[in-house]
Amino acid sequence: MRKFRTVVDGAGRGAVAYRWNSEERRAMSTIGFIGLGIMGSPMAVNLARAGHTVRGWNRSPGRAAALVAAGGQEAASIADAVRGADVVITMVPASPQVEAVAYGPDGILEHAAPGTLFIDHSSITPQTSVDLAAAAAAKGVRVLDAPVSGGEAGAVEGVLSIMVGGAAEDFEAARPFFDTVGTTVVHCGPHGAGQTVKAANQLIVAVNIQAVAEAVVFLEKSGVDLDAALEVLGGGLAGSTVLTRKRANFRDRDFTPGFKLELHHKDMGIVTDAARTAGVPLPVGTVAAQLIASAVARGDGGLDHSGLLRGVELLSGGGGGR
Repeated sequence: MRKFRTVVDGAGRGAVAYRWNSEERRAMSTIGFIGLGIMGSPMAVNLARAGHTVRGWNRSPGRAAALVAAGGQEAASIADAVRGADVVITMVPASPQVEAVAYGPDGILEHAAPGTLFIDHSSITPQTSVDLAAAAAAKGVRVLDAPVSGGEAGAVEGVLSIMVGGAAEDFEAARPFFDTVGTTVVHCGPHGAGQTVKAANQLIVAVNIQAVAEAVVFLEKSGVDLDAALEVLGGGLAGSTVLTRKRANFRDRDFTPGFKLELHHKDMGIVTDAARTAGVPLPVGTVAAQLIASAVARGDGGLDHSGLLRGVELLSGGGGGR
């Protein structure tokens, strides 16, 4: 698997087309992968298919089948996954889960050897990432906060965007792993910077999904052919990854989760808290956050975030049915 990748350094210097050749790919690593959910499982699978030895662990059993089928291994515990690993990767829902798997006698930091590279792909608060990096440094473990964007489809296809915080030399060491699961990899700055950029990403995505949902209901109630309308909108300035990736969800009312509303609700809490700390008002973002919170309170938290369409339908006099 040879792909060109976009890599940008923390100083904002121009994007670099980068491709790992066959010689570079021979330097394979042992990876302990914690969190085999909607995003984590396909990411672990792609790493195993690239030739790395991947030992996966998930809090809920029964999630390792895809990894094992790809040549990976199911670990019996966090310690089993981490012990002897060159790299530890986490992909869990939120800050409490990162803290649960990282700390304590059964956690990652207790069992990772000095020099281990710890890549956290979870979307958590910037402060949690800063605190984790400090605790890991005391044990000689190198940490990168590296949240991703692209949803389940991006994880399956290995085309995620990855925003990274941490030391530049650790970012360089992690490039082969980032290259396997993503296409756009950006070093955003020190610890916590990746999470701050991810918060901004979730703000943009939430507002974009809500805007597309409103446009879909507007078009349908106006009697316009939806497919024709979305095709032409996608080719103009209104086009976006959200419109491309979620078009079928909106059209078919298929809200099978690629990224759950309850997780976006959590992320919007991170956005609003971080913006308050920075002294930045988010007038549109605050409304989007409230609409997501309303959807979760209504019982739609397990749906894909394109399920915001149901709220627009309800406000427009429809049933908002699944």
